[in-house]
Amino acid sequence: MKKLQTLLLFILIVACNSNETTTYYLIRHAEKDRTNPTNRNPNLNSEGLIRAYNWAKYFETVALDAVYSSDYKRTQQTAEPTAAEKSLLIQFYDPNNMYDAIFQKVTLGKSVLVVGHSNTTPAFVNLILEQEKYQSMNDKDNSSLYVVTIQNRKKTSRVVRIH
Repeated sequence: MKKLQTLLLFILIVACNSNETTTYYLIRHAEKDRTNPTNRNPNLNSEGLIRAYNWAKYFETVALDAVYSSDYKRTQQTAEPTAAEKSLLIQFYDPNNMYDAIFQKVTLGKSVLVVGHSNTTPAFVNLILEQEKYQSMNDKDNSSLYVVTIQNRKKTSRVVRIH
């Protein structure tokens, strides 16, 4: 009887986990300071700081479990208002090792914001989708939001422009 109970518990856990929904919200950093073209790690400019706070307003009604950023000033500054609003610490990801097994495991069943760059954001989405669906973003595009949902192993995506 004990073995049967254990087996039923295991089946229940597996069944519940298979219905988990994972949602990724992926954005590019807000407008950066372009006054020094040789600066590879610039801060956000004043327009970018406003956009970063507008992202926080957008995500106000979204239950986020985690906020990820690449290790650049502009991505961290874009993520900071949303992370602060949600009382979350910004976690860092390596753009050279996106969507690895560890990231997949710790984000399973969660809603996650990922702040990246014009090339890494669509590349990250493509890795999640396991297909080359999106190209690099236009360098002036700081308002696209990629939403990827995984439920029962089915992956869907959409792009929304947030002004």
